[in-house]
Amino acid sequence: MRLTVSQALVNFLTAQYTERDGSEQRLIPAVLGIFGHGNVAGLAQALLEPPASRGFCQGESRISSGLPYHLARNEQGMVHTAVGYARMRNRLSTLACTTSIGPGATNMLTGAALATINRIPVLLLPSDHFATRVATPVLQELEDPRGHDISVNDAFRPLSKYFDRVQRPEQLPSALLAAMRVLTDPAETGAVTLALPQDVQAEAYDWPDELFAKRVWHIPRPVPEPAALHRAAALLRSAHRPLIIAGGGVIYSEASAALRRFAEVTGIPVADTQAGKGAVPWDHPAAVGGIGATGSPVANELARDADVVLGIGTRYSDFTTASRTVFAHPDVRFVNLNVARFDAAKHAGEMLVADARAGLEALTELLTESATHPDKIPDSRKRYEGARARWNAVVDHAYRLGLAPVPAQTEVLGALNEVLEPTDVVVQAAGSLPGDLQRLWRARDDKAYHVEYGYSCMGYEIAGALGVKMAAPEREVFALVGDGSYLMMAQEIVTAVSEGVKLNIVIVQNHGFASIGALSESVGSQRFGTAYRYRSEETGRLDGDRLPVDLAANAASLGADVIRARTIAEFRDAIATARAATRTTVVHIETDPLAPSPDSGAWWDVPVAEVSTLESTQGARKTYEQHMTAQRPLI
Repeated sequence: MRLTVSQALVNFLTAQYTERDGSEQRLIPAVLGIFGHGNVAGLAQALLEPPASRGFCQGESRISSGLPYHLARNEQGMVHTAVGYARMRNRLSTLACTTSIGPGATNMLTGAALATINRIPVLLLPSDHFATRVATPVLQELEDPRGHDISVNDAFRPLSKYFDRVQRPEQLPSALLAAMRVLTDPAETGAVTLALPQDVQAEAYDWPDELFAKRVWHIPRPVPEPAALHRAAALLRSAHRPLIIAGGGVIYSEASAALRRFAEVTGIPVADTQAGKGAVPWDHPAAVGGIGATGSPVANELARDADVVLGIGTRYSDFTTASRTVFAHPDVRFVNLNVARFDAAKHAGEMLVADARAGLEALTELLTESATHPDKIPDSRKRYEGARARWNAVVDHAYRLGLAPVPAQTEVLGALNEVLEPTDVVVQAAGSLPGDLQRLWRARDDKAYHVEYGYSCMGYEIAGALGVKMAAPEREVFALVGDGSYLMMAQEIVTAVSEGVKLNIVIVQNHGFASIGALSESVGSQRFGTAYRYRSEETGRLDGDRLPVDLAANAASLGADVIRARTIAEFRDAIATARAATRTTVVHIETDPLAPSPDSGAWWDVPVAEVSTLESTQGARKTYEQHMTAQRPLI
């Protein structure tokens, strides 16, 4: 079959499927893109033209061709949209992203880093300079004296789980198959980048028909190796104060029910990470809340006493371990159930390399014989029931502080948490909101809490929410975005409006970087450079009057309906109105960045200047050195 490289790529993608547990779905159901001179004659033309397998019918609707195209407004944003989509689909489907060469391509670098760090599959198709080099240097080409084969797209190499540059048509089949292998690998997935020289995109070649045959990529559920399973079970049996940490791998492997059963059989309390929140509902008897620097005091106190920690699908980030201070038992041991061997080996843990659901089911079966009856469950549950009740009272108070005239952010979250339905999805990524959310949000569904905290990328919220809604149109999706993140990237509001994808967006306006402001104060830097202000003639610094920025007006100019709320009562009404609306609706509310929020009782390692003339910094350094004494190598 004679097709251009771009036409062949599009036809190939329409025939790729994944399957797990008997459920089959398209691997790449759509393409996001922004066209420029690098791809307008290549991939754009191929997406316009009906697939070869159905014939080239003049004027056939693009909608019927099998690979819908969505016009994005920002290249980084469209990668975030693909990530939100893939995460909502438990990494069984994702979206492809095409850009022109030069700045269009490199705008995706941040998105690539986010996808790879979070182990979320996305297919990136940046255009590249001419493979023939006949017109070198072309517009936007990087000239590197070390070699003509270097382009700006080489910056994707360290950020991608797989990178290839298709310099000749003959290279396309092997590149595509390798790309699909990585996209469907539950352990080694992330950003996959295929750089496509603009001349090669338009070059024709005679392709074998089998390249375009339907291909199903079966997603495995690796089972634990028997000896490793018995070692893990023996270590758990020996524990006096065990603790489970549920990571994102629990949700991606659809192991939430298996985790709940395991916790009920063994009586072991369950703490969760940002990515694992919701795997066990907040009011389940075994749930003790978030773990680590942004977690709950209940989970962190249990972590300090734990002699055996069962980590499931977690990569043990510094927030999870409170910079390696939260696990304080002198003889603490780890059992790491993870599909990725790299993560299973962390903290010198007992490695249980397996799919989270398969591993939990095997552990449950093995431990059932020796598990105690409910009336003989270890005293762990009795130990934390009182603490959990006290913490719930603290959360209730934070939800209803009653500050005036400007409410606290915790009040906004409380009102939202109480108004939303269990299956409504909240999307967030950066600022002070992730900390408040992990500590205070009461998740009732394992897909209703979507906080990107592997990269914590400002600007992810709206673009990511678009992907979530595309993946789950039956759910209401709420993007929570602070003014700092909103100003980083709000363009995908336009995409949502143009596509008729209804989003609910909450803009929390606090006139600066609330999270970094608080952190700055804690390290003795006096909130320097963290507020949105005019430059003062008196001080020469950005500490003058507030800027007259109107984010609500900006959102309206991008096509969204906007509701301004001043009080929590107005906010509740606005959320109800937004939820019932059929168009993308923005609710704007101002909050007090200095309002208190409950503390996690844990630490995060942010180095403080060792010498300083500022008393605030000197005091912060002493506190820092005290916390450092609690850090452990965990080996």
